[in-house]
Amino acid sequence: MIKNPVQLRLAKLAPWQQRLFMICLCERMYPNLVFYCQQQHTEEVAKSYKKILDLVWESLLVEEAKINFDLQLEKLEAIIPTVTDDSPYMIYPAIDACQALGEVLHSYLSGEMADHTAKVSSISATTIAEFEMTKTNVNLSPDAQQTLPSVIDEFDLQWEILRLLRDENNEMIELIKGLKDEIRASGVSNIGVFLCG
Repeated sequence: MIKNPVQLRLAKLAPWQQRLFMICLCERMYPNLVFYCQQQHTEEVAKSYKKILDLVWESLLVEEAKINFDLQLEKLEAIIPTVTDDSPYMIYPAIDACQALGEVLHSYLSGEMADHTAKVSSISATTIAEFEMTKTNVNLSPDAQQTLPSVIDEFDLQWEILRLLRDENNEMIELIKGLKDEIRASGVSNIGVFLCG
């Protein structure tokens, strides 16, 4: 797993801020799952993921939202793709998206934040590094992976989200809605997969 210095700073944020960071990265990984599901004609899997994603956004926006996170974790675990000999490459970014969302749900169940936030940060960066290594058919050490331009771009984006979270002028609800709308409007994943429609 790739480590990013941002992870140490994230650990100092309030729980809702760390969850917002995680869900932003999950939202960016969502198109990878959608693309894989389109390849496999399993669109219902992507819809199930989206429902869980929407519930987490709701939990941030609606303080009294009653959500059974145990049940959501069960639903998520039921849709994680299984790798077989003839699986296409996109199964791996799809699984990463599921694992990242699983970390968010575990943060609600355990009350622990820092480890889950760091893992989601690492999962997103690792998805990108593995995608680049697959494209070029070159295996890189973890240190070398961190120097890939696309991984550096990912770190820059994660730092930008951190800066927004730390900006005390940002009103909580407006910040959450703004980030959600911006990521969804861009419709592009961390590895450049576009979400159509």
